Amino acid sequence: MSDKAKILIVDDEPLIRDALAFKLTKDGYDVDTAEDGEKAIQKIESEEYHIIISDIMMPFISGFELVKILKERGTDAPVLMLTSLNSETAVLKAFDLGADDFMTKPFSPNELSVRIKKLLKNSKK
Repeated sequence: MSDKAKILIVDDEPLIRDALAFKLTKDGYDVDTAEDGEKAIQKIESEEYHIIISDIMMPFISGFELVKILKERGTDAPVLMLTSLNSETAVLKAFDLGADDFMTKPFSPNELSVRIKKLLKNSKK
């Protein structure tokens, strides 16, 4: 077993998914990706992740639905939500469903790295 934190990135936009995967791999994480909520659930059923990063607006299963399903199943991994929706309603709904953090696109890759480190540190307590 690797001692690297394992991160799942769920986003239907290939450029964003690949850019995040590249950045986080460079930061030293073990990164896996899924292009929608359905594929994310399949991966989560067979792998254990330390953090799940999910877009909100996706086909099949939205990020909101994904968080709800994960929390109902008792998944311990912190969930960081990403969205281009810049609305307080979306932020409040994400937190209400159990998201641990929230970032609005576009965002700084370095800020994402800092938030991931914080989530990992807090989840080990």
